Amino acid sequence: MNQVTTVACKLEVSVKLSKEIDETLQVFAAACEWVNDNTPKDLTSKTKMQKLVYSDVRTRFGLSANLAIQALRRVCANRKTARQKKRNVRKFSPTSVSYDARIFSFKEFDYTVSLRLLENRVRFELDIGNYQRGILKGQDPKSATLVKRKNGDYYIHINLDNETPNPITTKDVLGVDLGRTDIAYTSDGDSWSGHQLDKVRNKYGWVRKVLAKKASLGTRSSRRRCRQLQKRLSGKEKRFQKHINHEISRQLVNNAVASKQAISLEDLTGIREGTNQQPRNKQERRKSNSWSFYQLRQFLTYKCLLAGIPLYLVNPAYTSRSCYKCGYIGNRSGKGFSCVNPACKNKCDADYNGSQNISALGLTINQPGGSGLVCRLRTGNVEYFQLSLFGDDLGLLKTPSKSLI
Repeated sequence: MNQVTTVACKLEVSVKLSKEIDETLQVFAAACEWVNDNTPKDLTSKTKMQKLVYSDVRTRFGLSANLAIQALRRVCANRKTARQKKRNVRKFSPTSVSYDARIFSFKEFDYTVSLRLLENRVRFELDIGNYQRGILKGQDPKSATLVKRKNGDYYIHINLDNETPNPITTKDVLGVDLGRTDIAYTSDGDSWSGHQLDKVRNKYGWVRKVLAKKASLGTRSSRRRCRQLQKRLSGKEKRFQKHINHEISRQLVNNAVASKQAISLEDLTGIREGTNQQPRNKQERRKSNSWSFYQLRQFLTYKCLLAGIPLYLVNPAYTSRSCYKCGYIGNRSGKGFSCVNPACKNKCDADYNGSQNISALGLTINQPGGSGLVCRLRTGNVEYFQLSLFGDDLGLLKTPSKSLI
């Protein structure tokens, strides 16, 4: 099994070549837009679309044979994604072009890439550091994407095929509880606090609010400066969150590798839609929607695959309210948890309690059998487990086929 990873490399581009790249981006986007408007909306087969409009695309837009094929593939891929998300295909912006091995090549000895533009094939030098050089060392990439960023810089996103190792065999599972106060809390006692992150996000929220007000009510010069500052800050908070998610996922995987553990994670699919139905003020809604737990899960998924660490998704229902020692439903107040069982009287951190329960649920997948597993159903490539932990039914637990993501 292979896992594709992407390394972003900045290109050294002269003024003359930047014009050629911009023209290529414009023509490629126009070709995609034309194909999307002049083919049946339900057509997503690359072979059928190629037979239908391939010749017209080459004649109308002057693209090379393979660039025309890439435009057709881009339209088919966008339609499939839009169908999954139940929306229409968005407009194609002149910001990227897809390449495969026929029109893209990489040379390690001088760290250059060759790309096909509209008129000819051009070789570019890569402006990269030791991090990118270390990743690209010994690689023979077969595909890439040429990207123009908002600041006008040009990057080549090189796709690398990495062969994943067989998952390790282990009887130990690291439970990870996700939340806002602590972004992640593990059953081993490690945690990543969200207090400092909340301060940063609150700062960005306040700055955006002030700039939006001044951009609409200030003087002409102040409105211009506010718009410039808004443009400069655009995406900065998003990149900050992405960086933190990368750091947390990397540390979790490194800890699992060092201790030879599998990882059990809450499946929080749909939690944003559920919480947004509750009555809350605007500030609370922004805080609840500001952190991307799904992105953290995606980062964990591919890093676990590359490290050979099994990753399990478990149902989060009652994991923070059930005592991990006796199974009684206890009382949670903020970060504190107290068990109501007179024979137990367990008091601990609520997130730590939840991570222990998540670890126990992961163990029932890692070592199926015994009193913890009640039944097992299968629908397509997803398996549903009905679990009863400490005698309390915890509902359906979902995990992909073979319990490995």
